[in-house]
This record gives sequence, C-alpha cells and structure tokens, in this order.
Amino acid sequence: MSNDILDLKGRVALVTGAGQGVGRQVALHLGGHGAGGVVVNDVKLERAEAVAKEVEALGCRALAVAADVTDRDAVNEMVGHATAKLGSVDVLVNNAGNMGANPRQVERKPFWEASQQSWDAFIGVNLYGVLHCASAVIPGMIEHKAGGRLITIISDAGRVGEPGLEIYSAAKAGAAGFTRAVAKALGRHRITANCVAIGTTRTPTMAGVTENDELAKRVLRNYTIRRFGEPSDVANMVLFLASDASDWITGQTYPVNGGFSFSM
Repeated sequence: MSNDILDLKGRVALVTGAGQGVGRQVALHLGGHGAGGVVVNDVKLERAEAVAKEVEALGCRALAVAADVTDRDAVNEMVGHATAKLGSVDVLVNNAGNMGANPRQVERKPFWEASQQSWDAFIGVNLYGVLHCASAVIPGMIEHKAGGRLITIISDAGRVGEPGLEIYSAAKAGAAGFTRAVAKALGRHRITANCVAIGTTRTPTMAGVTENDELAKRVLRNYTIRRFGEPSDVANMVLFLASDASDWITGQTYPVNGGFSFSM
C-alpha cells in the first residue's frame, strides 16, 4: 500500500461527463492514484471508451458507460451496472455540465424571453444530473459502511452570477446548495460532500475563448494569475477531495480559478 496521502486505497470512482476535458483528466488522476476502478461516463460511448482505455493503461480497472445524467432511470441503471462490475461506488464526481452551444457569446437573449425548453437544458444537466447521480450512489455508500465522497464541479457563475447565463448560474448555485445540505445529512455516515468552482479552463467547450487571442486577452484581465486553467488544475483539487487528505472537510466550495475570486 502506498504511503501517499492522496492514494485512493482501492476506492471505486464514477466520473460523469468524463469523455473529454476536465472529466477526462479527473478520471486519469483518480485512475493513477490507487483507485480500485473508474467508471467513465459520457453521453457518447466512443468518447467514454477512449478514456477508459487510457485509465486501463495506468493499471486501473475501468468501465465505459454511456448515459444521459438528466435521465434518472438511465443513471440508476448505470450505477447498478457499475456496482456489479467494479463494486460499490465510493467516489462520485459530478462533472457533467451544460453551458450552452456558445459559452462566451457576447449577446444573449434575456432569460425572460427564452423558452422553458432552453431553461430545462441548463437545469436538467447542471442540477437534476447532480441529484440523479447522488441519489443513485448514496444508498450503496451507506450500506457499504466505508464512507464516501461526493464531489460536484460547479463554476464561478454559481458563486457570483454571470449576466446572460442566469439559468445556468441558478442551476450551479442550486447544486452547491444541495451539496451543503447533503453534507449535513450524510456526515454521520462518514460521507463528505464538496464542490469545486472552476474558472475559464482549456477544454473543447471553451476553445472559442482560449484559442481566440483578442478575446483571451480581455478575459484574462479578470484573473490574477494571467493564464487559463488546465484540466489538471481542477483534477488536482478533485483528487485531494477524493482522498483521505480531506477526511475532515465537508460542505465546502473550493474555487480553482486563478484568483478570479478577488480580482474583480
């Protein structure tokens, strides 16, 4: 057994939205630090399978599962399948999110003029997805009696609000509020629940910002550390929260955002 305090000691992890970007790197971090297995979820099976192969190359068991986290039945089926193949889920990383087709477009239709359907697209993934996954894994964590970790990726929009992304901001803030409540409910079972609030990170979703020199320069003025985040920056914090190093930490939101918190 490793003496590394970040060693996951054989815990089984489920990472949603892990077919690319931050989720992919989280899966690789957990797989490379002693996880007993990593369930790689994505809405596209081919992406999940590609990341699962990368995890296996690290010497960790992996299972690729395609499921839409907005579908509660599909999530329950995914968790049941994962438990049968790898064992009870000890670490849930709610990473799947939806920021819209063009996350940094300058002009957006006011939310009061937008359709209910467009609202549902944000709330379905960013809030209901978290609720579905948590409700699916918590009973197993309690029954397993080995503790557990619930880690949810939110964003600065959920902490401070983002004009033009009001519904997205509300959904992320709701996920954070849920995390605080469930942390209080589950502490007696040694299950912790925390959030990681991320800033602009180099992912396929944010390529329109990070790879546009003029826009990137404007955005980076809001960051004390003048660079965009990398998926590994986020994955480092998730690994910490998944490990024994965070055993006495729950109900918290950790900004991983290059100083955006206080640079405005």
